[in-house]
Amino acid sequence: MPQNLLALNWKMNKTPAEARAWAEELREKLEPGEAELAVMAPSITLPSLAAHLPPGVALGAQDVSKHESGAYTGEISAAMLVDVGAKYVVVGHSERREYHGETDADVAAKAKQAQANGLIPIVCVGEGLDVREKGEQVAYTLKQLEGSLSGVGPDVVVAYEPVWAIGTGKTATADDAEELAAAIRDALTERYGSDADGIRILYGGSVKADNIASICGQPNVNGALVGGASLKVPDVVGMNDALK
Repeated sequence: MPQNLLALNWKMNKTPAEARAWAEELREKLEPGEAELAVMAPSITLPSLAAHLPPGVALGAQDVSKHESGAYTGEISAAMLVDVGAKYVVVGHSERREYHGETDADVAAKAKQAQANGLIPIVCVGEGLDVREKGEQVAYTLKQLEGSLSGVGPDVVVAYEPVWAIGTGKTATADDAEELAAAIRDALTERYGSDADGIRILYGGSVKADNIASICGQPNVNGALVGGASLKVPDVVGMNDALK
């Protein structure tokens, strides 16, 4: 069973000064736990975080260019992220897919670019409420996964994030999370063989200290991609402690 990963996705929150204060507070209050912690922060805050995060807490970014370098104004390359100490990068988050029109092919290109530079991509997949209500969540998510992993190697994390549960207060049950995680695991095994056993599958969507243990206690769930509850250090400490 892979070690649980608690991936903290700040989204578009915190200035560099606020990020430093958060990191310093975390350094004071965090006690070692069983899960790996990683902070997915706005790129402008990464240097500050790298200097102040507690030892052992990994650094990650929320997006990466599918291009190596060049005339792509406003984009950030995988090499730039590696240079400031990033280990992970989120690709294909539902908000990127919805607001920026990212396709599965875009997500796969970004994941490949990340891997080519030594970053571990956290590839996000998941269905909307309309798909869930039709009972088509497994087929939809696996099709999205197939396209998003095209040409991508096994050094990857997959995050299942039902779109209807992100920031809504609605949370998939532990059984809902396991249903999709098990289906994803089978698809990963078909693609990568025995390497799939070590791939972490995260659940994302209104995760908090009071539900994280039951969700991550499922056989095929290996952590969580956490949004709102990642912004306050006491909430992070609570989730970390719940996974001990």
